[in-house]
Amino acid sequence: MTLFTIKFLSVTIWDVIDIIVVYIIILKLYQFFKGSRASQMLIGLAIILLTSFIARALNLQSLSWIMGNLQTIWAIAFVIIFQPELRRILIYLGQSRFVRRFLSESKSKTIEAVIEASRELVRRKWGGLFVLVREVGLKPIKERATPINAEVSASLLVSIFNPGSPLHDGAVLIQNDIIEAAGCILPLSDSPDLDPQMGTRHRAALGISEESDAVVVVVSEETQKIAVAYQGILYRNVDEDSLRALLSRLFFRGSNNS
Repeated sequence: MTLFTIKFLSVTIWDVIDIIVVYIIILKLYQFFKGSRASQMLIGLAIILLTSFIARALNLQSLSWIMGNLQTIWAIAFVIIFQPELRRILIYLGQSRFVRRFLSESKSKTIEAVIEASRELVRRKWGGLFVLVREVGLKPIKERATPINAEVSASLLVSIFNPGSPLHDGAVLIQNDIIEAAGCILPLSDSPDLDPQMGTRHRAALGISEESDAVVVVVSEETQKIAVAYQGILYRNVDEDSLRALLSRLFFRGSNNS
């Protein structure tokens, strides 16, 4: 069905849908890469696509040919220059909740990595603080921390909380199976109901759980006990099986419990 005609170019409803889809994709990519060099290249791509569309609409053959070749060159250059960013976005897409639902994954890589890391920290008598980010973003905290942007793994988490590491006193932020930042300073809870014997890590875990929907895992350096904080509630003395069940319930279905 033709909506309108520009010279010899007929615009149908499918053309409009095509343009909207491309716009949304470019917008989402720009938001994902915002602040990096990749965002500037995406702006360049948007300009090339817009110029190409105008050139075709006005039947400017030479300009259309130039823009078409520029699109090919841009795509090749983007893949070569921004391999790390592309790898990150593929990890992000592959581990998103939408994809996990369709693949029916029974376990989260993040949850298993945190459980394994917690077990190892308890064995070594080290402390740890893991923030599993859900719907509410923690950008202000992330911006003041040390960026990691690495695929989550138990070994990396354990190394971060090695007492010899400069990042071991802060928390790590984990989102979409990516360790986004370490050495994060979290707000401390001032709840009067908190056990006075609780240390800074537990107060920080409760503090961030009161201000967001994050699920926070605490490993106590003093007692070698594991606790989970969610929505201002602290679940203490959690064993490995209970930790797995609790994280699965809160991390994936916490929105239903809110």
